[in-house]
Amino acid sequence: MKKRGSLKFLVIMLIGILLLAACSGGDSEKASSDGANNNGENPAKDRGNELVIGVSGDPQNWDPIDTFLLDWSTIATSVFEGLVDRTLDLEIQPGLAEKWEYVDDKTLQFKLREGVTFHNGEPFNADAVKYTFDRLLGEEGAKGPQQANYLSIDHVEVVDDYTVNFHMKEKDPVILTKLAGYGAVIVPPKYIEEKGDDHFNTNPVGTGPFKMTSYERDQQVVLEKNENYWKKDIPKLDKVTFRVIPEASTRLAELQTGKIDIMKRVEVSQVNTVKESSFLELKEVATPTAFSLRFNTNKAPLDKIEVRQAINYAIDKQAIIDEILGGFGKPISTFQSELSFGNNPDLKPYPYDPEKAKELLEKAGVEEGTELEVFIPGNDGNFKEIAQAVAFYFEQVGLKLNINSVDSNTLTSDLIPNGKAGHMYRQGWGGWTLDFDNTAYLMYHEGEFWNPDFKDEKVEELLAAERSTVDQEEREKIFMKLTERLHELAPEVNLYSAVDLYAVNERVKNFQPPHEDRMRLGNVTVE
Repeated sequence: MKKRGSLKFLVIMLIGILLLAACSGGDSEKASSDGANNNGENPAKDRGNELVIGVSGDPQNWDPIDTFLLDWSTIATSVFEGLVDRTLDLEIQPGLAEKWEYVDDKTLQFKLREGVTFHNGEPFNADAVKYTFDRLLGEEGAKGPQQANYLSIDHVEVVDDYTVNFHMKEKDPVILTKLAGYGAVIVPPKYIEEKGDDHFNTNPVGTGPFKMTSYERDQQVVLEKNENYWKKDIPKLDKVTFRVIPEASTRLAELQTGKIDIMKRVEVSQVNTVKESSFLELKEVATPTAFSLRFNTNKAPLDKIEVRQAINYAIDKQAIIDEILGGFGKPISTFQSELSFGNNPDLKPYPYDPEKAKELLEKAGVEEGTELEVFIPGNDGNFKEIAQAVAFYFEQVGLKLNINSVDSNTLTSDLIPNGKAGHMYRQGWGGWTLDFDNTAYLMYHEGEFWNPDFKDEKVEELLAAERSTVDQEEREKIFMKLTERLHELAPEVNLYSAVDLYAVNERVKNFQPPHEDRMRLGNVTVE
């Protein structure tokens, strides 16, 4: 026991050294410090009634059925709307539908909001709703990752101009939450039919408080006020520009010099710099987003459960949270946060036990010095440090980890779904439904877009069972069994659920960081 404690202390010290090295930084980090405004004057005070936001990524495609990226939701939530909406505090509320009810066990009826128009002047009505879901559930939707969320819907029937019936194939206990999600936002039929899908990918049109007027791929997105928005006196801002700045050090430098007003994804090493500024404020928010190192269970030696469990024992997740994330993270036992319905409070994360890891590796016949490949997104500075720490932990149990940094979009849209992301890869999941159903089905159901390899008969049975009832108590019992099974099978190393950090210029008022990346800017003002 004493030996194990000493090793843990040594590991924490080494992780701390990695963190200090990152904080001292190289030229890019020095540039952000040198660019600071040192006289206390706010450099963005004369910008006018507009907002500039620095984000780390560009989803490349604005069609809501073609993406599942949080980078999409950050921007496009201001452009598109669904029948159902969710507040910043994660409460379901009416959106483009004023009310809804089940008229029978498998028919959900929506009464639509009248007087709403798309940004191109096209009317919003029942035909637009039917077109949206015919498209989502049809051939076009099958090309992207969103369709799987909505396959419980058989079809949408137009009752009259402002009434639609959703005819369900089966019971879906989280359908309303899904309808508040990305894939279910309503799109303009005439515009898409006239312009085509390729045009819509880069020139989106919705009903939201802002309309997209300019898009320069990997550079910036410009949104302007929708003068005909159906909510009175919203939005307050005339213009919002999202600048795509992959490097966190560059985003911080732009914030310090007043070129952006809000910085998304502040890194832990930057927290003190933000706090010491006279015109910046650090905001933190708990999220449903979970991070893991997901295994390719088709690749030896990770096809053996003992090896996957060994790696879980080999990594000190709490030390990573404390020393690299500065405490801005929470331990998780399965791939979901404590905000998620289906989280098992009695199930504990794998403890840090390198001796147990060695025993399991030996039992599985893994030779000392075995090399494994991990793929991580190149624009995530925090995770680069985590990967380095994991490599150190691997060395302690006789494994070697080779770290590959790749473009984030390439990783999520190509390498992972095609099973080309090495032995393991960083997997981040937004948990946007706040219900484990969405995460579990898309991560562990055989054949899903982001699950090219994992399969288990018992998991399939439990996934089917939880979707067969709307009784929440029964679903919770099923989820407890499912989480226990997944914990045993260890298809990933569950690292932490995220606490997001934003840096905000003091001129920005009424900005509340979103729990799930979906910025809602309708009531935001500037001074």
